[in-house]
Amino acid sequence: MITLTTDFGLKGPYVGEMKVAMLRVNPNARLIDVTHSIRRHSIVEGSFVMEQVVKYSPEGTVHVGVIDPGVGTERRAVIIEGEQFLVVPDNGLATLPLKHLKARKAWEIDLEKVKRFTKWEVSSTFHGRDVFGPAGALLDAGIEPGQIGTEIPLESLVRLDVEPRREGDYWLLTVLYIDDFGNVILNLENYGKPKAVELTDFGLSIPYLDTYGQVKPGELLALPGSHDYLEIAVNQGSAAQKLGLMVGDKVRVRLIGGD
Repeated sequence: MITLTTDFGLKGPYVGEMKVAMLRVNPNARLIDVTHSIRRHSIVEGSFVMEQVVKYSPEGTVHVGVIDPGVGTERRAVIIEGEQFLVVPDNGLATLPLKHLKARKAWEIDLEKVKRFTKWEVSSTFHGRDVFGPAGALLDAGIEPGQIGTEIPLESLVRLDVEPRREGDYWLLTVLYIDDFGNVILNLENYGKPKAVELTDFGLSIPYLDTYGQVKPGELLALPGSHDYLEIAVNQGSAAQKLGLMVGDKVRVRLIGGD
C-alpha cells in the first residue's frame, strides 16, 4: 500500500500524472490518496497530515509526501526506512512522521538509478512524477532502497523546529494544522487535563472540555483533539477565523488547574 500526500491540488494533471507514472513501474500498486490539498508549500501542515496516517498504517506501508518548494535545488530526495517507509524531500516534511516510524536507515535517492527503472528523463520541476512517486512504487514492489539510493546518516535529515517551548507558566506553541472546520491544532501533547486554557495573547480564558457540543454555538473551547494534540475550537464555527490564526503561527498558552 502506498499513501500519497501532496500540495498539488486537483486542478490540472499533476496528481494523475504521478499516479500513472507509479503504476507504470508497479502495476500492482495500491494507491491511497490522503490529500492533495495541503496549503501550498506548507511543510508543517504536510508533516502533521503524514504523521496521522503513519500512526494508523500497517507495517510495510510506503508513504510518499511531496510538499517541495525546493524542487530542483540541492535539497535531497530521501527514503527513510523503519516499520514503514517515507519517501519525501529532505526539507523537514519527515519530522512528525518520524516520531512513529522507528526509523532504522535513510538513503538519498539517486536520480540516475531511478531513471534506469522508469526509462524517462527527470524534470527539474516535477519530482513527484519523476522521482518520489516512482521511488515509492519501486519500494512497494520489493526493490531495496540501496538499489535506488545511497545510505546517509539518519541524524543528517532536516528537522522542523516544532517542539513546544516552556516559558515560565506558559507554553509557546505552534499551529500545526487547521482543518476544514477551522479547528486549530497546536503542538502540545501529554499535557494532562486542565480545567481551562488561557490564550494569553488574546486575553481569553476558555474551558477545557471533552467535545464541541459542551459549549453554545459560536463559543470557544479547548479539547483533546482526535490527533492527541491540544485543539482550540468553536462550536459550529471557526476558531482559526475567530482568532485570526494560520498554520505556523505562534500561540502563548497557559494551562489552568486540573491534572
